[in-house]
Amino acid sequence: MAMAFHGECTQSRPGINMTPMIDILLVLMIIFMVIRPPGAQGLDAGLPSDAPAEARRDPAPQIVVSVEPDGKVILNHESIERRDLPEKLRSLLGDAGTDTLFVRGDKTLLFQDVAQVVDIARGAGARRVGLLTR
Repeated sequence: MAMAFHGECTQSRPGINMTPMIDILLVLMIIFMVIRPPGAQGLDAGLPSDAPAEARRDPAPQIVVSVEPDGKVILNHESIERRDLPEKLRSLLGDAGTDTLFVRGDKTLLFQDVAQVVDIARGAGARRVGLLTR
């Protein structure tokens, strides 16, 4: 057992002094409030205007060449001879003002039968030829 002397009976406990921490906290708050990023700024978004008259016109009519299983060629629901196909396509492509046409072939055909029609179309002035499936 230890003896307590007159000056030692009131021991002070170590503690954290909160005043400097509160000062640091207040300084940091002021710094962050001063250097905060500017408010969110957006871009001006304009509403779309009406399309010009030339853009609203009807699209060019589609030209579809179908090749039947028996080798018959149908141009826009009209049966024609294969030898007449180039001149008919030239006139249709010129009248429609387009350079695109579509070729539809029966699934039982060989590809060379469809490829011949594609070659005829390219020779008639079609720059873009699309293949359709049934």
